[in-house]
Amino acid sequence: MKKLVSSAVVAGLLVGGFAMSALAAGGGSGPNTYRGVRQIGAVVMNPYKVAPLTALIRSAGYTLTDVKVTVKAKKDGVDISYNVSNQKVLQHGGIPVWGLYPDYVNEVAVSYKKNGEAVSETYKIYAPAIGLYGSGTGQKQILPDATITKDNPKYHKNIYLMNHLSSILPNAAQVTWNNPVGGALEWDYESYVWMVDGKGDIRWYLKTDEFRDPNHIMKKGNMMGFDQTADGDLIWGQSQVMNRYDLMGRKIFQRELPKSYIDFSHHMEETSKGTFLLRVASSDYKRKDGKNVRTVRDVIVELDTNGNVVDEWKIMDILDPYRDVNLLALDQGAVCLNVDATKAGQTANKEDLEDDHAPWCDVAGVGAGRNWAHINSVNYDANDDSIILSVRNQSAVVKITRDKKVKWILASKEGWTGDLATKVLKPIDANGKAIDCGESGSKCPGYESDKGGFDYTWTQHTAYKVNEKSKGSKVHVSVFDNSDSRGMEQPALINMKYSRAVEYVVDEKNMTVQQVWEYGKNRGFEWYSPITSVTEYNPKFDTMFVYSATAGLGDVKAFRASKAALTPFLEEIKYGTQEVEFEMKFINSNTIGYRALPIDINKAFNSK
Repeated sequence: MKKLVSSAVVAGLLVGGFAMSALAAGGGSGPNTYRGVRQIGAVVMNPYKVAPLTALIRSAGYTLTDVKVTVKAKKDGVDISYNVSNQKVLQHGGIPVWGLYPDYVNEVAVSYKKNGEAVSETYKIYAPAIGLYGSGTGQKQILPDATITKDNPKYHKNIYLMNHLSSILPNAAQVTWNNPVGGALEWDYESYVWMVDGKGDIRWYLKTDEFRDPNHIMKKGNMMGFDQTADGDLIWGQSQVMNRYDLMGRKIFQRELPKSYIDFSHHMEETSKGTFLLRVASSDYKRKDGKNVRTVRDVIVELDTNGNVVDEWKIMDILDPYRDVNLLALDQGAVCLNVDATKAGQTANKEDLEDDHAPWCDVAGVGAGRNWAHINSVNYDANDDSIILSVRNQSAVVKITRDKKVKWILASKEGWTGDLATKVLKPIDANGKAIDCGESGSKCPGYESDKGGFDYTWTQHTAYKVNEKSKGSKVHVSVFDNSDSRGMEQPALINMKYSRAVEYVVDEKNMTVQQVWEYGKNRGFEWYSPITSVTEYNPKFDTMFVYSATAGLGDVKAFRASKAALTPFLEEIKYGTQEVEFEMKFINSNTIGYRALPIDINKAFNSK
């Protein structure tokens, strides 16, 4: 009995001794390594694992209010300053630091009230060099360099999100849908998403390999359609999923598309109602001939904040998927799915497009199940609860109502039949006089501001309503006119091609359209972007924000032979003029530009 008692006492002493030594080391769970740096808590780099140029200064249990952060400029750089709402401090558990220079010891000034006491202090925070997926071959550097070609100090503090893609990837495009056949799943590139300031320095990037897994069908695809919500978050889609994250990288949601839909790409936006519009496709569509197919880039779905379906627009049932006049004029070397040097300058024939000849997949062709539409943007018009679409492969901008009726079509009259033909807008000049675009309706007089000329958009991108300029039945629409298939034909020489940023006024009452502004025609082939790009009104500066995203890709053969490089141009152009107030050019890139957009940092950190 005594031996048993002695054993129990010894065991107790051993346990107690271990517990005492553990507590002496800092706590029952191990050594205490929590260290504050200045007056509050520890600095945590990349707190949410997807935005490496962010940091968090922990609150250390204090109540922090009235927070302001300034990431100081490096030599020849620019400060980034923003206020942080009290709610955002509580959300992140401290002070969010955004906009660190990569591979650099950043000086970060913060001011705040700590339990009501005013504090100002400075931190030295090193952010690591940029680390993104590389292809190993065919690539000289990860992200392109930005160089300022037209400087303007008032734009230095601007932040621009850049969204590029790379097809130089050995594990891309390995999967296609089957049973039913079709779809655009094979359009599966590596994505590069980063932000630059108005001096051209990188201040943020998204660690995209945290999102993309080529071995997982729900994690394949291009990350596209980035937009900033009313409260400053980022939204975008990636093939079979949709995402919402804040600028620190905190996940708000990441969810699969509803089962009726597949293959998101190109565009996602938040409406004024708080819902989301996405350009998707049908996961199972019954054609009139009885075939079941997955469709390609021809469905719009509206979802609520919980991901529930609010409404859908099946554009193959609303427009004519057999209108082939523009498909026959496309340069088959750059039809978005493939930039194919072997087909540069070539056009398709009717047999290539017909149902009995064309495959069921992401190819230019007629009928549901092929890329007859290639819708690349959808924009909500709250004035009449309608949507405005850019239908690239039809060279048409189309407005469609909630009850799925076509309200108007901004396109050449060629090839439209039946009721759709009555919806084609009639072009007018500045004096309201009708403009003659020839017998076919595809060849209009070249635009000259003093003569009131006109032209349509061809294989365009980003048709957006300019709410700030629209009034009543007169709707201003901005478009990036890529200009392939201009006049329903290919030019005699490739270097005759050019792109335009353009603005129209649609008179919905009288069913007319007037061209009121354009830019880019005089920049010629150097500025020509055969695919992608954006034109969007920027109310902050009363400018047209323009990104000619694939300038340099016009000569596909030269690009594929590494004898030409992409050199996208980003501009802020004084509204209604030809005056470029700010221009940034991107060089040394093997990536293909998709879009760019201005980002409001204060909206991201100072909203409730």
